[in-house]
Amino acid sequence: MSVSSGMASFFRQGSWMVVATVGSGVFMSAVHVVAASMAKAEYGVFFTLLRVFLLMGIPALGLQTVFAQQAAAAHTETQDRELAQTTRSVLRVTFLVWLGMAAAAAASSQVLLRQLKIGNPIALWLTVGLGLSALWLPVLKGLLQGRQAFTGLGGVMILDGVGRFLAVAVIVLGLGGQAAGGLLGALVGQWLAILVAAWLTRHWWRGAGAPFLWRPWLRRVVPLTLGPGAVLVMCNADILMVQAVFPEQQTPYYMAGAMVGFALVQFATPLAAVMFPKLVRSRARAERSDAMQWTLISTFAMGALAAIGSTLLPELPLRVLYFRNPDFVQAAPLVPWFAWAMLMVTLANVLINNLLAAGRYRVVPWLALLAGAYVAALLGCRGYLAQLETAAAFGAVVRILTGFSALLFAMVAWFTWGCPRAASDHRSDELPALPRG
Repeated sequence: MSVSSGMASFFRQGSWMVVATVGSGVFMSAVHVVAASMAKAEYGVFFTLLRVFLLMGIPALGLQTVFAQQAAAAHTETQDRELAQTTRSVLRVTFLVWLGMAAAAAASSQVLLRQLKIGNPIALWLTVGLGLSALWLPVLKGLLQGRQAFTGLGGVMILDGVGRFLAVAVIVLGLGGQAAGGLLGALVGQWLAILVAAWLTRHWWRGAGAPFLWRPWLRRVVPLTLGPGAVLVMCNADILMVQAVFPEQQTPYYMAGAMVGFALVQFATPLAAVMFPKLVRSRARAERSDAMQWTLISTFAMGALAAIGSTLLPELPLRVLYFRNPDFVQAAPLVPWFAWAMLMVTLANVLINNLLAAGRYRVVPWLALLAGAYVAALLGCRGYLAQLETAAAFGAVVRILTGFSALLFAMVAWFTWGCPRAASDHRSDELPALPRG
């Protein structure tokens, strides 16, 4: 493939992923337009439990990445058989993991209900139900991503957003549902996406299998889980802390600012999904690829434009998202901080994907350490923040997030360009060995 045709393919696929991600993000953001009709305390619970759902999917972050990597590198019939067996085995094991999560939620339900100020216990159990989809859908999306079936991948993403929005609109607006109703709508959207993704990938996971060795596979998936998982913790820990510490009538204003940052991430990340399998395949074939450079430049351009707009007109995204409840404009001072913090997180995510695609895993323990330090900083400040006026406390929390986001980007930039490679790292033009039967 020529350089020009390769770049044309990258930007064509990247453009579709931008359309799909933005389309999905628009509908998922529109969910919050509808959810703003809930009582303020119920909206805070709804927003928080959606973030709990994201955190329950931390193991699946590694699953999507490793399945994308393995599917992208599968050239032979033997590798295809290994991929099919791996998929079936992992789906079974993740179901058992989910059962463990459900048991843990049952054992600690009273603590969770009290700390997160959940009035209707059904909301908690719907979140637990979402946890299974959080573990299964990324496996199927990883297959689509790795096989570069971006049309199907984008369609699944759009379906998830559209299905969630329509279900939430019917339940909340039509039936007067609150947090539990919104979570039921999210569950409907997720399982529609799973069914379609399972159909699109059926030829890859229903085929004949080959013996599957767990130990080498786990050595491969653990760093691919811990790295993105650390980033996810940094993007969501503040929400849980705010919901637990501050009055339930005030927390939705922090959630509104965070929603703008989340929307920016949805807008700026799709090219990384296109980049990853291309890097894996090019390194498996010892080919040169400029995908990372183009992804970083494009992501920065889109993200910086959105962050500048959010800085100059911080009330605008809030008025668009929450036109049904103009009180949320009070969150405007938080919006620029969230926008720039999430831009740094998004750029860091591109570099992390590049490092993991190259098998350069030395960054992973440092990512986990940074995420742990961030959580410790939030917990350490709880007493001090509780003494502040609410608006000032919210500003302090988002500034902590911005500072650690800057540290995150600086760290992964150094591992990308400044850190000498150790012998334990794979060379950038080599793919880590796939587990063999």
